[in-house]
Amino acid sequence: MLEQLPTPQTLEAALALVQVLWAENAELRERIAALEARLGQNSTNSSRPPSSDPPEAPPRPPVPPTGRRRGGQPGHPPQQRTLLPPEQVDAIVAHWPPQCRRCAAPLAPQAASDPVRHQVTELPPVRAVVIEHQLQQVRCAACGTTTCAVLPADVPRGAFGPRLQATVAVLSGRYRLSRREVVGVCTDVLGAPLAVGSVDGLCQATAAALAAPVGELEQALPQQAAVHADETSWREAGQRGWLWVTVAALFTVFRIDRHRSSAVIQGLLGTDFRGTLITDRWSAYSWLALEQRQLCWAHLKRDFQKLVDLGGAARPIGEDGLRLLADLFDAWHAGWADPALRPHLAHTVQPLQDEFRALLERGQASGHYKAIGLCDTLLQQWPALWTFLTVAGVEPTNNRAEQALRPAVLWRKGSFGTRCAAGNRFVERLLSVAATCKQQDRSLLAYVTAVCTAAQAGYPIPSLLPPQPLALPASLAAQAA
Repeated sequence: MLEQLPTPQTLEAALALVQVLWAENAELRERIAALEARLGQNSTNSSRPPSSDPPEAPPRPPVPPTGRRRGGQPGHPPQQRTLLPPEQVDAIVAHWPPQCRRCAAPLAPQAASDPVRHQVTELPPVRAVVIEHQLQQVRCAACGTTTCAVLPADVPRGAFGPRLQATVAVLSGRYRLSRREVVGVCTDVLGAPLAVGSVDGLCQATAAALAAPVGELEQALPQQAAVHADETSWREAGQRGWLWVTVAALFTVFRIDRHRSSAVIQGLLGTDFRGTLITDRWSAYSWLALEQRQLCWAHLKRDFQKLVDLGGAARPIGEDGLRLLADLFDAWHAGWADPALRPHLAHTVQPLQDEFRALLERGQASGHYKAIGLCDTLLQQWPALWTFLTVAGVEPTNNRAEQALRPAVLWRKGSFGTRCAAGNRFVERLLSVAATCKQQDRSLLAYVTAVCTAAQAGYPIPSLLPPQPLALPASLAAQAA
């Protein structure tokens, strides 16, 4: 405070005080700028979701009009429901006209006819089937010993069959219904009343059955050529943790951990990982060589937008960065749409690389601390920006991992996390299986049903690795169908 500073008695003391005040003023201005930048964060210049944008956040730029009318365009293939072939139709009802539409004369059904086909898809009344197994007891006429029958191997030992168990797990783990909501669906829709404790028991039994196939995915992860990775916050019993995701070409693995350190991702990929890791610039991924990394350019778009919003010397750096990003994505999308252009992508992007390096060097000399920090970091990580130009199968964005995290984020918002380690395992495995089935174009319910069927009967659990088919004994396959 000014009133706490001593009054200078000499010119030298006054000059020294001015220097102190000057340095303090510069420090306060920098602190104010940092606080204003933090207050100005939104979904366009940070990793915050759009749902967290304050009312004063700038609206997203509207999509420029294309001049085309709404709806399907000329030449667009029609999107309409295809009629099922007659062998897949459950019932056919023939309707005959009673009279002529012109003269009203009575008409009799004719043998030859070209009917107009109209199909209606409907659900039958759904009611769970309850099968009672009576174990008869018979007394031996010779010795008087009573012998009781035993359940056959394909009869579940519990009170619920594998399809009901799989349905409960999918409703909870894929469609994010609470335990009580699952009870409501089972009661109202399936006609199978359950207790909340029974729902939780079925979910935990399913998580235990999925341990083996998800473990196989984890073992196969270090051998993948390209892996996307990301993390988001998670809570267990009110304590903060992290939900990690790794996305390979044909499967996805989730992991919940208390830490956000490099030890977690190293535990998933292994320290001798030889593939390419596509991520953001979080320091937990820096253990890997830059030549094995691809930084996400979509994150850079938010970083340059932040420079634009800060204004001052940072604004032209941000504006030029956004322009170069748009040109880069145009070149990438053109190469992605036309396979003939992909071999020439590196040559096409070379002028943009040169211009981008010059921009980063300008940012280093701009005098704005945010621009300097961003440009310094990108120049230090320069090789990791361009891996997608030389390594097949590597993309310039980490969108695959972020898209895989979206269902998990919605689950977290609805459930506020988990309560125990067992809940973590259920979340990890159901998210992994749901994402993997989507990548492989499998039916999630059919696969989980096959897993529950095998687990209840003591057979090997079907694998999720692509080369291995889902094979079950004939008696169990009929139940899983």
